[in-house]
Amino acid sequence: MHVVWILLFLLVLALAWVLTLFSMPGNWLIVAAAATFAFLGAADDEPEVSWTVVAVLAGLAALGEVVEFAASALGTTRAGGSRRGALLAIGGAVVGSIVGAVIGLPIPVVGSVVGVLLFASLGAMAGAMIGESWKGRTLDESIEVGQAAFWGRLAGTLAKTGIGTVMVLVAGVAAVM
Repeated sequence: MHVVWILLFLLVLALAWVLTLFSMPGNWLIVAAAATFAFLGAADDEPEVSWTVVAVLAGLAALGEVVEFAASALGTTRAGGSRRGALLAIGGAVVGSIVGAVIGLPIPVVGSVVGVLLFASLGAMAGAMIGESWKGRTLDESIEVGQAAFWGRLAGTLAKTGIGTVMVLVAGVAAVM
């Protein structure tokens, strides 16, 4: 029965990792799953995920949030973007990731991942451009901020997903060792 719990745990880790691509708190779900696994496994003598591993995962999740936020914020602010543009870029990224997942469905696995990454970045670009236009900026200024939001969002998501990959590996190895 222990093998079934480990396999279920690994499945939850994989699903949480995928949620990170959708601008959802997937890395924090990895931490929650590891904490649950550590709590439930504390009573028996089987090798389990330790609380030290849970703490390391929480630190990595926090690092992922900081890196994602910093990349997105730096991209938008370096181009002179406003707070409104940054907020609409976040909303556009969420909507874009959902649209990208749907559009990428016909191509198994890779299509959805590429669709989510590309369309989340395009959504951030569109949101930033709308925010900047709404603020009274010229089209050229809005495009410049939008492009910065695109690259910042893409870099932030890739970095956070990379950290999520490390988290899945750490938690998975801890569970099976």
